Amino acid sequence: MDARGWRATGNRSRELRRLAVNATHVGIVWNPAKTSKEDLGEALAEAIGDGEAPRVSWYETSVEDPGRGQAQEALDAGADVVVAAGGDGTVRAVAECLADTETESALGIVPMGTGNLLSRNLEVPLNSLPDAFAAALGGDTRTVDLAWAQADCGDGDVRLAFTVMAGIGIDAHMITETDEDLKGKVGWLAYVESLGRAVSASDIIAMGLAVDGGETERHQAHTLIVGNCGLLTGGVTLLPDATPDDGELDMLVLSADGVSGWLDTLRSMVWDNGLKRLVGASDKAESSESVDHRRLTEVVVDLEQPRMLELDGDEVGETARITFSVQPAALQVRVPRD
Repeated sequence: MDARGWRATGNRSRELRRLAVNATHVGIVWNPAKTSKEDLGEALAEAIGDGEAPRVSWYETSVEDPGRGQAQEALDAGADVVVAAGGDGTVRAVAECLADTETESALGIVPMGTGNLLSRNLEVPLNSLPDAFAAALGGDTRTVDLAWAQADCGDGDVRLAFTVMAGIGIDAHMITETDEDLKGKVGWLAYVESLGRAVSASDIIAMGLAVDGGETERHQAHTLIVGNCGLLTGGVTLLPDATPDDGELDMLVLSADGVSGWLDTLRSMVWDNGLKRLVGASDKAESSESVDHRRLTEVVVDLEQPRMLELDGDEVGETARITFSVQPAALQVRVPRD
């Protein structure tokens, strides 16, 4: 269907109304729980304006398939840009398909979730559907890595992608303990509300870490986070050295125990890896007694007891063994023009 068949609304800029579309066939994978096809179509038409409209195909996600199968349908139909219109789960599913297929088709993002993590890290517009579509259809193309987690979460060994961060411990508990109704009302602030309950629910985890094929190191920690990007909602940078196109992952291990341990963690995050970097006094992540930063391409994690694993804010199940790895230059992602 021609995108101009949809009614455009609002007053966009002269430049945006004359968008130079860099696509011939666009496949839109959209989450009906986040928006309607009509609203997306209006935003798409508004973004294109008087520009030459590409062919557009629509693929609705479902609970059973959050986007991977639909993205494959779009590729099979010849789409040179596949747009993920939804939350982080939709983006993750579409990205997983594109990277696994090793296609030259680009990923476009129309963020409509609570976290919108990859969009934040790549500076894709968050509060305007037409602007997001403009970046997806006429923006620059950036090559980024994709992270993978291989684990048995109860249904056999599976390999799942994540675009920003994965975690076990307090990080995962913050996701599972978050009130869904509150999240719908106040967005990312709901995660802050859940932090106290997450700390109470978490305990020290005995784990082994084998980094880049090395010997297994034994650790006692309450949180492990592996990420390809470092920025979270609210402007919080959890992994200060992480960049999405350096061919590496960043790992954070938190082992605070007691008041002194949590004070050390707070000092490390706020001062050593926060304010000091802002004023130019430090240019790399600093570790401390309770905060361990690493850079790696693969890490095998063995847990003494199964724990909940979350990927980009979605819980995927409990597991006792995970292999995290990176696929360099896995995706071509459309971002706003400089």
